[in-house]
Amino acid sequence: MEQSDSKIVYVRMRRRAVVTPGSLITLGVVARLVADPDTEAKLKQLPLHLVSEKDGNLLLIDMLQVVKSILEAEPGTIIETFGEPHVLVEVSPSGSIKPRKILLVLAWIMLFFGSGMAMMNFHADVNMPTVQRRITELVTGQSVVHPWYFQVPYSIGVGLGMLLFFNRLFRKPLNDEPNPLQVEMFMYQESLNHYVITEEYRKKHESPAGGERV
Repeated sequence: MEQSDSKIVYVRMRRRAVVTPGSLITLGVVARLVADPDTEAKLKQLPLHLVSEKDGNLLLIDMLQVVKSILEAEPGTIIETFGEPHVLVEVSPSGSIKPRKILLVLAWIMLFFGSGMAMMNFHADVNMPTVQRRITELVTGQSVVHPWYFQVPYSIGVGLGMLLFFNRLFRKPLNDEPNPLQVEMFMYQESLNHYVITEEYRKKHESPAGGERV
């Protein structure tokens, strides 16, 4: 077959997908396709894997599996691949990832009191009340037990500093830059995905005895 007569399909794997238990994973679920309309519509319905109980809640679909399925369905097709060589599929009964509200509330409470204790311990370690009284005495020449006109702006400044540090005012970010917490969460998710993908590859290509599958 001449290359000019061959169909060209461009494939970009998604980073992550969510399906329900027992569902049939098709190519349109795990990848974005660009081809002529008829071929694209047909390939989007191309079956790749039937989810079973033994798959657990995470499974891996790699590019070689996708290429093999496309060539079996459309022989002679020229396949151009982009992006990730695999997609991590999460099996969820609801078909979507929903936050666990109870765990979210518990985590918020732990972080709230934990950060409060950390700040109080820091202030106790550096003897902050004495420092504030001494600074007030140096500035005003008066020694007071509770320098409110120093402590109140200091407390407001700590809160404003945290807002600037996390780049967020309530639900609205101050600018388009990610805050440090978002960066850390992204790095954690990337490391978690890398570990799961490595384990899934090992399970796919190694036999129980430790040798490679044929």
